Amino acid sequence: MSPVNLALLSCGMFFIFGLITGLWKYRGMITSDAGHAPAYVDICHRASLMYAFACLVLAEFARLSCWSAEVNLAAVAVPVTFFAAAVASYALHGMLNDTDNQLRRPHKIGEHPVHGSVVSIFIYALAIGEFGGFAVLFAGSFHTLISG
Repeated sequence: MSPVNLALLSCGMFFIFGLITGLWKYRGMITSDAGHAPAYVDICHRASLMYAFACLVLAEFARLSCWSAEVNLAAVAVPVTFFAAAVASYALHGMLNDTDNQLRRPHKIGEHPVHGSVVSIFIYALAIGEFGGFAVLFAGSFHTLISG
């Protein structure tokens, strides 16, 4: 699969998931006495939509990049994987309705404790993976952008 196609396929999947979670959010709002969906249902909905558009950015920079298809594919795949992992964690917290801040200590999923180092490692890996993947694509497209 080409890096551009991976980014566009991911865009479509995140957008569809964003629409589905929008229905979930709406259902939560109309069935709640306070008129609010669980916090992480709302976060999951918004993040899915934002990541859909972020994938369009990745697709365009992959298209402009001078790096090899393999480098560009990795530079797209790493951020997309972390986008998906983040959305999955938001969906899980939304289903469990177990927190309004997954970084609040003590960390837990449902009633199960999660060691703080696991959360920290994931957050650092996510930041490095998302930033690094885009930085590779941006660097690869820099010449095209300034010369054209």
